[in-house]
Amino acid sequence: MIFDQWYLVFAIPGLILGLYAQFKLKSTYSRYVQQPTARGVTGAQAARQILDQAGLSGMPINEVRGHLTDHYDPTKKALFLSSENYHGHSVAALGVAAHEAGHALQHKAAYAPLKLRMWMVPATQFASMAWMGILLAGFIFQALFPLFINIAIGIFAIITIFQVVTLPVEYNASSRAKEQLLRLGLISNNEQGAVSKVLNAAALTYVAAMVTSVLTLLHLITMARRH
Repeated sequence: MIFDQWYLVFAIPGLILGLYAQFKLKSTYSRYVQQPTARGVTGAQAARQILDQAGLSGMPINEVRGHLTDHYDPTKKALFLSSENYHGHSVAALGVAAHEAGHALQHKAAYAPLKLRMWMVPATQFASMAWMGILLAGFIFQALFPLFINIAIGIFAIITIFQVVTLPVEYNASSRAKEQLLRLGLISNNEQGAVSKVLNAAALTYVAAMVTSVLTLLHLITMARRH
């Protein structure tokens, strides 16, 4: 069975951390989305100023539906901010918007981890769809199980590496965001701590994803060693 007696040993820590990360992000964001900044600019306006100062005045900032659907699309070279952060004047809105602008600054600076993550996206998308099917095939064709599980391990390792590479990308974007918000006077020194709490809570979700991937990879390796 895929869900053998060792499955819970590896799955539970990642599950607990993932649930905690989601709770932390939701509670922190909910708290600081209620706290307006002294300057009163919107998330979109803050992101616009950061991009303009970096020479990216032609980069569009688009409003998208959904809750915390904010992201930077390197293929379109555009920012996408959820409505609450696009129009919001809160500490949380500026933190999230500036974080996504931070990714644009990374792209312009050819930040190596971002370049690596972009390069890995197609392989990671394939790996996310393929590894479980290959593992199931190994259980169906028991005689070939060692071959199939080793292939599954190799494929899942791509996902794990992607998650590891994502961490410096996200933390660096947050660092750039806080630096630019302060440098441009978009937040005060007193608001810096609140922005940090929002961005750290968001980063924790990536830490949880990385830990879960590493634990799943270790589980696959232990399965291979027992067969």
